[in-house]
Amino acid sequence: MVADGLRVLFCGINPGLMTAATGHHFARPGNRFWPVLHLSGFTPRLLRPAEQGELLSYGLGITNVVARATARADELTAEEYVEGGRLLAGKVTRLRPGWLAVVGVTAYRAAFADRTARVGPQERTIGDTRVWVLPNPSGLNAHWTAATMAEEFARLREAAGAAGHGGSDSVTMPSS
Repeated sequence: MVADGLRVLFCGINPGLMTAATGHHFARPGNRFWPVLHLSGFTPRLLRPAEQGELLSYGLGITNVVARATARADELTAEEYVEGGRLLAGKVTRLRPGWLAVVGVTAYRAAFADRTARVGPQERTIGDTRVWVLPNPSGLNAHWTAATMAEEFARLREAAGAAGHGGSDSVTMPSS
């Protein structure tokens, strides 16, 4: 679910078993990605995982850091994250989305060797693509509610829409 010049390329950690079985990103019941995407204003209605193809019409796409399907992300190795980060950077360089949005701060830290990363916009860029780390929408992530996740996704939506492709220079960077 990728194309050249997207406004935002969302990047999950890796396919879960339900996603691997259906071919649809964030397919597991209880995953809050699709509801949060809608609540944040990225989509005009709640999409089902099977409707992921509609994202392209909104200038959005989805990929993963690691291609291997697992029951839980903690089954991935450090090497898989590093290699996934390298491959993802190559994909982003080719596709040139305005923003890369990695859902899961732990995955971002592991894939890009950035132990201090927090949710929000990052200093790192990949070519001209800005990077934003979003909370993991898995139902296992109890630290974030759908409402607080939607607020963070909406911050990204505003940044991605403010200046069109490439984002906005007025984004507030996280403090160190």
